[in-house]
Order: sequence, then C-alpha cells, then structure tokens
Amino acid sequence: MSPLIRMRFLAFGLFCLLCCNAVRLDRRHPRPIAARGQNETVVQTKAMESPCKAIPLDFVFVIDSSRSIRPNDYEKVKTFIINLLQFLKVGPNATRVGLLQYGSVVQPEFSLKTYTSKAQVEQAVRNMEHLATGTMTGLAIQYTMETAFTEEEGARPANLHIPRIAMIVTDGRPQDTVEEIAAQARQAGIQIFAIGVGRVDMNTLRAIGSEPHSEHVHLVANFSQIETLISGFQSKLCGVSEMCEVVDHQCQHICVSSPASYRCKCRRGFILNPDGKTCKAEDMCAVVDHGCEHICANLPDGYECRCRPGYKLNKDLKTCNKIDYCADGTHGCEQEFMNTEGSCVCKCRKGYTLRPDGKTCKKIDHCADGSHGCEQEFINTENSCMCKCRQGYTLRPDGKTCKKIDHCADGKHGCEQDYMSTEDSCVCKCRKGYTLQLDGKTCQSESKI
Repeated sequence: MSPLIRMRFLAFGLFCLLCCNAVRLDRRHPRPIAARGQNETVVQTKAMESPCKAIPLDFVFVIDSSRSIRPNDYEKVKTFIINLLQFLKVGPNATRVGLLQYGSVVQPEFSLKTYTSKAQVEQAVRNMEHLATGTMTGLAIQYTMETAFTEEEGARPANLHIPRIAMIVTDGRPQDTVEEIAAQARQAGIQIFAIGVGRVDMNTLRAIGSEPHSEHVHLVANFSQIETLISGFQSKLCGVSEMCEVVDHQCQHICVSSPASYRCKCRRGFILNPDGKTCKAEDMCAVVDHGCEHICANLPDGYECRCRPGYKLNKDLKTCNKIDYCADGTHGCEQEFMNTEGSCVCKCRKGYTLRPDGKTCKKIDHCADGSHGCEQEFINTENSCMCKCRQGYTLRPDGKTCKKIDHCADGKHGCEQDYMSTEDSCVCKCRKGYTLQLDGKTCQSESKI
C-alpha cells in the first residue's frame, strides 16, 4: 500500500473517531443545531422538539444568496433557518412558512401554501442551492410584498389579522434602492426583521426593518455568530401571548389582543375609521337633536352647546343672549359708548375725536395742519376748516381769497355829488366849495352860507 493511500485511511479513521465522540457529547449535552457538511444530519434539543405555544403566523424568509456568501456560510444560514423553525408550529392552521432567495434575480423556493409540516419545510431548506449572483435586496422586498404575501400564494386574508412576518438575511450592500419599497411593505402590514452579517451598512438595515429597530434590526460580525440570535427570536415568537406585542398592528389608539388575532379600538369619544386602524372624533352633534342655537361642540363623553363671540349661554344651556358690556356703567366714556362683540367701546360726537386714553374726546381742529389756503382768516367748524375775510372784505367764490366790499356799487347811496366806499358803508362827499348837509347826502354852496 502506497504512503499516500495509508495517509488517506488514517485521516478517514481520525474523522470517524471525532464524529463518534461528537455524537456521544451531544447526547449528554444537547445544543442547538450546528452547521456541518451539506449532507450531514443535524441534532436537535428536546426543547426544540416541543414547539412553544406560538401564535399562528404567515412567515416568509428572504435570504441573500449573492456571490459574496461563501458555501460554508450559506450552510450556516440554512442551519439558522432550521433552528428557528423549531419554535414554530407549522401547519395550515398554525404558522405557514414560505422562503425565497435572491441574487441578481428573485428565486422563490416555496410559498406559504406549499408545505403543511415542519419536516417538509426543513427538507426544502436543506435542498436549497446557492445562487451566487448579485444583491438585489429591493427587488426581493418588492416580490415579498406583491407576491409572497398574497392569498394566491397562501397568505391568509388580512381581516383575520394573522401577523405577516418577513425575515431578511443579507451580508452586503444592496445593488438597488430599498428605502421606499421597504416603507411600502411595512405600510402594507408586513413586520420586517432585518439581519445583517459582516460589513452591512446599519443605516440600510434600519431602512428595511420595522420599528422599534431595537427589536427588528440585528447585525452580527460573521455567519458563525448568527446562531446567537436564536434565543432572542425564541422570546419574540414564543414568549409573547399578546398578539399586539408581536404584530405591527398600526392601531392609532388601542390594540386589543385575542387568542389568535387582534383588533384596533378607539378611546372614548372616538370611532374607528373604515380602515380598521385609525380613529376619528365621534360626531354626537350630527346624530342627536341637540337644540343648540349657535354651536354644538363634540366632547369625549357627549356634546355641549356654545355661543358665538359676544354672546353668552342662557340658563337653558341651549340658547344665547348678546352680552351688553356697557350695561354696568363702568365704561368711563366722556361722550358716547357702543357695545361691540367683545367689549364696550367709547366713541365721540361729530366734530370730536377720541383721545389715546380711549375714553375722553377732543374737538377736531381741521385747520391745524395749515393746508386750508385761506388768504386772511380761517375758522374751525364741526367738520371742516372754513376761510373768512376781515371786516370790509368779502370771500371770493374760490372760498379762499378776499376782495374789498364796494358799498356804493348798488347805486342806492343817494349822494347828490360824490361818494366814497369805506370799510363798512358808502359815504357821500361834496365837491370843493360845497358842504355836506346834515342829511349826509345833499351839498350846499359855501357862498350861500
């Protein structure tokens, strides 16, 4: 026998010895499944063989199968999935499991309606083959939302409120965008767990995972550490009896758990909208004969009548009466007052204006600004500034300038000889050699005196 052949036999014998010891150790100290060769069986603990009392789920695994994942790491992902399945009761009326892997394209492995037992799902996971292509994470999320969680693919109707869970495992940066499509998936009611391995950008994981991120976003250094997440997911999937604690219910006010479902309800004074999630104030005023004269206002426990500004509610709590803010006489107005919508306001008579104190009045001086344009004198009237002329002058038609008054112009002076207009009258005069008589009009020759 050649030395090379002897070396191969020796190596094979040593391998068998190690395997036998490992099996004996496992029997004494059961542990979760560990990733081994592709064709090897796995060992399960007794705890895993007895599923927890988990609520029914529609659960889809979304597995990154890009070329950056090495074959042995790909096997660790498969082992992680199988270990996680141990906490789930798989069946048509329990948890339904689907799985797709993606690289440059999306490859569905099995849908939510394909298998009806855990053993079938586990065998299908073992049979998965590595795609070793690109990393189109956004495309995979889109397929998950638009196809994997449809009733045609085995998802139960939304009105049954079965939680829809997507678990995405990836090791690299997406070659497409994920933020918008992941937000749409979450809005559609899909609760997303995002698991990153290695040099995955944490911001990308947060853009994918549901809130709170502390519960839905996880990052491990390598594929060997992915098993450390098992216990955490066990508590999420098994340790919670309240549906509202595990499902992304999106209830605006209150989530109420039931044995295998949940429902949204609203706080007192609100009613549920047709979407079954959001709430609106209950419009009691629209459904009762409230009898309010002005305004009916909804309250959390009913309604009340209110009045418009400037009115107060009467004792019947329905009709309104205008408030007279001036009635008590405390307004302090000097001249007049007026009741307004919200107060008693002082006002002044015509020709007066209200002083800054809001109570007393002062006469308006329309001439004060000097823009009257009067030639001689001016006088302030009730509502304007008027020009006037001194004695012996009269105002011209322009209302501003003055002309001297000619008291003799009308010819009624009766003077025998001459006359002269003075400041306020027409005075008769006599020519030289004549003297004005006592009648003030006739003249007498001085030679006859």
